[in-house]
Amino acid sequence: MTAQTKDQWIERLEGEYEQIVEWRRHMHANPELSFQETNTACFIAETLTGFGYEVRTGVGGNGILADLKGAHPGPSIAFRADFDALPIEEENHVPYKSNNPGVMHACGHDGHTSTLLGVAKVLADRQNELNGSLRFIFQHAEEKLPGGAIAMIEAGALDGIDEVYGAHLASYMPLGKLSVSSGPSMAAVDSFAITVQGKGGHGAKPHQTVDAIVVGSQLVTSLQHIVARHINPLHSAVVTVGVFQAGSAFNVIADKAKIEGTVRSFDPDVRKQLERDIRDMVHGITLAEHATYELDYVNGYPALVNPPRQAEEVRAVFARQFGEEALFGLDASMGAEDFAYYLQHRPGNFFNVGSQNENEDTAFPHHHPRFDIDERALLIAAKAFLAIAADKLLGEA
Repeated sequence: MTAQTKDQWIERLEGEYEQIVEWRRHMHANPELSFQETNTACFIAETLTGFGYEVRTGVGGNGILADLKGAHPGPSIAFRADFDALPIEEENHVPYKSNNPGVMHACGHDGHTSTLLGVAKVLADRQNELNGSLRFIFQHAEEKLPGGAIAMIEAGALDGIDEVYGAHLASYMPLGKLSVSSGPSMAAVDSFAITVQGKGGHGAKPHQTVDAIVVGSQLVTSLQHIVARHINPLHSAVVTVGVFQAGSAFNVIADKAKIEGTVRSFDPDVRKQLERDIRDMVHGITLAEHATYELDYVNGYPALVNPPRQAEEVRAVFARQFGEEALFGLDASMGAEDFAYYLQHRPGNFFNVGSQNENEDTAFPHHHPRFDIDERALLIAAKAFLAIAADKLLGEA
């Protein structure tokens, strides 16, 4: 009976596919930046209310919660989707192109939310079939520090929850494939901004100056030595300088240089060492060159670590639902995701769903102005969530 019930869910979901696509296109055409998603949050809340849910709004900001309480005792699980967009000018020529200049859903969050709305609609009146409960977490501000996850958790998003699951559409994976990772899967992300203060002057008289460009150049070069020579080569780490700004004329020695970069790692001890080494290096080089500095070092999202037990369970559920051939091997990523905070508080899994087809329009990377998806991935992602729900709340997938 449990397998039959799950099949009924899937059949009902397939009947909602066009509606899920319509929701996705509505959100894609009306994107909002992190911490500014008031209209999107209202749309989500109204849609959930229309399904019959009691909805909590304003959770940790613009976050939304909706609970589905089963008629029988059992575990409490949560599904999470994010809904903020990015400050990118869309270059796609599609009917659902962004109506908001300079703002775009370039990471698939519109797809994540429409997928979870589809799951919520399918299960809205199925309480009598559930052994346990399901919470839908719609999260704002994944793209911008400090992120919406930590605020929602502090506001009670995981209270009473045993396990939490999330998905990400992936333009780097073929349509029909799903990836389930175990252990460290996405990196911790930190950033730094350095202002070097030297002493400007005439290019013909360098001895009377402290050349901020020379000092900054030493910093950029030396920062690359941290990973190469300070970090155990068996541990992954990245230090990337993305900004170097200095100078205004060919014959003027610059008095100030600005350097910004990102730091990525998996191991907490490596993360601490990277920050310590960067601070020491900036202090030492500027001291030796008679310059001064300001350093703003920001700890961002922690590493996303998928617990092995839940990873194996989800992998088995997907193998039964989609077939072993649908499972896609994916290496750990130096990208970051604030779903990591949920997994620091509760076990669960964050998996990937392929959204790329043979058309190059679906192969652009995330955060690209041409990013788009094969919308059939929405149905696959929703089926994946339903398969997890069946495994946890019906007894088998």
